[in-house]
Amino acid sequence: MSGNGSRLAALTSQLSNQWQRTKEQWQDAKCEEFEQKYIQELLTSVDKAVTVMEQLDKLTTKIRHDCE
Repeated sequence: MSGNGSRLAALTSQLSNQWQRTKEQWQDAKCEEFEQKYIQELLTSVDKAVTVMEQLDKLTTKIRHDCE
């Protein structure tokens, strides 16, 4: 599961970098609205998801270890 979390984090980082390049060309009220409505929410949600995935990975590893 941690591999998936790492991949999700890396892809989100790429998206964030691309968004920063896009903002260099798109600088109006709609850009701000889009960023607040979609980009910020996505980044926050992905951060939370990655954290949960890491916790689940640790728990799964512990369960496997305990069952051996």
